[in-house]
Amino acid sequence: MSLCLLDEKNFHQCCQLLLQQSDELRDGWSWEPIQGSEEGYLRKTAVRSVFIDASTKWDQEESRSNSETHTSCDSRPDQEKEQCALAASGDADIIKGDIDEDDDEDNGVCVVAAGSSQVLQYEYHILYSCSYSSPVLYFRAFTLEGKSLSLEEVWSSVHPNFRLRLQHSPLNTITQQEHPLLGQPFFMLHPCRTEDFMRPVLQAAQEQHRPVNYVLTWLSVVGPLVGLDIPLKYSIQLHHATSPGSSKPD
Repeated sequence: MSLCLLDEKNFHQCCQLLLQQSDELRDGWSWEPIQGSEEGYLRKTAVRSVFIDASTKWDQEESRSNSETHTSCDSRPDQEKEQCALAASGDADIIKGDIDEDDDEDNGVCVVAAGSSQVLQYEYHILYSCSYSSPVLYFRAFTLEGKSLSLEEVWSSVHPNFRLRLQHSPLNTITQQEHPLLGQPFFMLHPCRTEDFMRPVLQAAQEQHRPVNYVLTWLSVVGPLVGLDIPLKYSIQLHHATSPGSSKPD
């Protein structure tokens, strides 16, 4: 297997180490097992204030055509990688972008005033993708009254510095999909470019004989796109942490 890819066993080991560090730092991550299954996911909730820029526009049809559903490890279409290979050949320096959605008729979805500041509750899940051999970040956002944000509002809350890079990529970075383990609507950061940006990091760490937690390193790259910042203390602790065993997190 390529150095840049992550098998499911190592994914669970990385998650276990992240959980150990999170407990020490009181960062709020937990492991959520799926009843009657060996599968599970990392979960964290956070409340933060965001500025919703309602002036953001994107191509609705382009976003829908590029949305893909990630199911269990036993049923992943080969077309996913073929589509991403075409995208990667066009622009390897950008993860993805150009998000769309026009969901004005969705009952129960929060309608946020243009250019308003809102306090929102975020729920983040980290799952394993068998088709990409990498972690995937799922998330959803609510107002304090419990109303969910639309895809358009989530995209509008992305920091402008990230948005400018993402808008010019061949594929969408954020799509709305069914959670593969819970069957509920979530937003997802697409894993298409994970191998591209992880390769130089892992190669450098191998050459310098430095310990690397794949999941933590990956999360430090994709998390800030959706407001999930990773404390620097994680990387400091990593050099002193003991490598986890082969058992899954509990």
